Amino acid sequence: MLDEKKPLMRHERIGGIAVMQEKDKEGAAGILASRPSVHTVLYPVSAVSGKYRTREFIVLAGENTTRTEYTEYNLTYTIDLATAYFSARLALERQRIHAMMREGERVLDMFAGVGPFSIALADQASVVYACDINPAAVLLMQKNIARNHRKNIIPVLADATTLPAILPPSFDRVIMNLPLSGSFFLTYAYELCRPGGTIHWYVLVSEKGEQLLDIKQLGARDVFERMVRSYSAGRFHTVYDIVKP
Repeated sequence: MLDEKKPLMRHERIGGIAVMQEKDKEGAAGILASRPSVHTVLYPVSAVSGKYRTREFIVLAGENTTRTEYTEYNLTYTIDLATAYFSARLALERQRIHAMMREGERVLDMFAGVGPFSIALADQASVVYACDINPAAVLLMQKNIARNHRKNIIPVLADATTLPAILPPSFDRVIMNLPLSGSFFLTYAYELCRPGGTIHWYVLVSEKGEQLLDIKQLGARDVFERMVRSYSAGRFHTVYDIVKP
């Protein structure tokens, strides 16, 4: 009788790292043995938290590292999951927004992290301001900008609340990928977006239309809501595409 292959435990692949949803060393060893490109299996022991949006991991199998190289649509990024937030699950969103852009747009990425949105959109933009409050994320972003040969991205180490004081309110497109922030930063994005420009706000919701009241209070002309993925039980990672009148 032939041995049936045991199914692999649930995990998310980010370059050479697999992040498991359960703390299972045997399952981690199975992932490492079955996926030659995986060098490390991690388990998160904390949620994403703090102003730098980081979480803690333990190594279940493989190399003792949280750093890896990740490739998405022919763009390559150096990532350290312990020092800077990154989600591979937004790859299709980056392509969706890229397809929406017109050549020569001015783009603001308010919470840029290691730069995946900024770098993916730069070839359609005249300039991209890539901002983050986390120094470790900005250092990795600078490395990723150079390795992907992007010449029109300006890294900015800053708190997003200070951006209206240091940047002109003239952006055609503003990316807000800070899903745990609620609506706190939305007024800042609205101030920095030009009339007729678009804000892409990524946020966690419990039901459809949950944030529409906050958005409409700003006087938005058109709002498109799209569920990106299930985040946890009863919560969804959603994007609102908001056109400023």
